[in-house]
Amino acid sequence: MAYDLEEQEQLATLKATWKQYGNLITWVLIIALAAYAGWVQWNNYQTNQAGQASQLYEELQKSVTAKDAAKIQRAVGDLKEKFPATSYASMAALVSAKTSFDANDLKSAKSQLQWVIDSGKGDEYKALAKIRLAGILLDEKLFDEALKQLSGEFPAELQADVADRKGDIFVAQAKLDDARKSYQVALDKAMEKNSVKQLIQIKLDAIGGSVESVSK
Repeated sequence: MAYDLEEQEQLATLKATWKQYGNLITWVLIIALAAYAGWVQWNNYQTNQAGQASQLYEELQKSVTAKDAAKIQRAVGDLKEKFPATSYASMAALVSAKTSFDANDLKSAKSQLQWVIDSGKGDEYKALAKIRLAGILLDEKLFDEALKQLSGEFPAELQADVADRKGDIFVAQAKLDDARKSYQVALDKAMEKNSVKQLIQIKLDAIGGSVESVSK
């Protein structure tokens, strides 16, 4: 009988607790379950987006191989419009910029590179776009604009490329001291097995060698 009374007291306490906090507990559970469902749905959405973007990027690569300019532009447009948050959109815009540049369509190339800089995802892709845009601006003799693209912070693995491009701009401006310094920075930052390192050295030698050798 004592057990029954104790059990009844526990039941009464439970009922009182539920009466007081039941709604709060229910809402907490609902919010937790909704958050989990949202997280699962978001992951599924992201996976689905990446899958579709990957297929479109594959089509783009085939179009590049086939040199089908219309299909290239269509695939790039679809990726930028439908999947701008994926890295595939940035990669596609960079590919499109390269094909436009090769076709001497500098306006289109600059537009694609600017899109990556303004709207693309990934610091590396943005940095590559800035370096390539600086190269086009150099060809157009827009030296100040080119240097502006190379200001600010860049990923460590691309700092040699940035310094090398700055050296090219300074050479075009006949600022050889600045060019030597930039090429020397490029050499110092380039990895030992970097295939571009030999080319940088050739350019540096062509304008009188390293900063140290010139000052002696």
